[in-house]
Amino acid sequence: MNLMKTFKNGLLNENPVFVQLLGMCPTLAVTTSATDGMAMGLATTTVLLASNLVISLFRKVIPDKIRIPSFIVIIATFVTLIGMFMHAYAMSLYKSLGLFIPLIVVNCLILGRAESFASKNKPVGSIVDGLGMGFGFTIALTVLGIVREILGAGSIFGIQLLGESFKPAIIMILPPGAFLALGLLIGLLNYVNKLRKNKADNQEANKSVA
Repeated sequence: MNLMKTFKNGLLNENPVFVQLLGMCPTLAVTTSATDGMAMGLATTTVLLASNLVISLFRKVIPDKIRIPSFIVIIATFVTLIGMFMHAYAMSLYKSLGLFIPLIVVNCLILGRAESFASKNKPVGSIVDGLGMGFGFTIALTVLGIVREILGAGSIFGIQLLGESFKPAIIMILPPGAFLALGLLIGLLNYVNKLRKNKADNQEANKSVA
């Protein structure tokens, strides 16, 4: 297994948000600020990494007939631990993310990686897959949060960037703004990927001619 390729797939080529469109509920709901987006991404990454490792370790022990319920129990255990940790040491984030912390249990990204990757591969590869997908998810949520916070509040990570003359677009920190910002970012990413593909095709064509 090519570990670097596995990591890169989650980070870029198969990014959970911008490419696979997974985990849309927290992506659209908690990215009103960069801080909340990053916090949700890191919490999800921690659960994804831990559950991938445990499921990979016990993949030959868990019976096929109850594998999905078993995966959910494992994921729910780590979500509970994350929730307790945030409640004890990051109360402001815990209150800000609210209901979306326990909803990590049903995030299709985590269960999807458990079923499609961790249950079929060794622990090291599963850890790398969890890191790649988790960091890809975190980066996507953070970028989306930055865009919405700057346009909707004139700040980034709570630090005011623009003066009093700036008139924020309040819609950007409302639900419609989430769809708008996500659509624009996906469109931009697809455009960049298309330019890169065309460039690579032109270079290959030039080599063939030469």
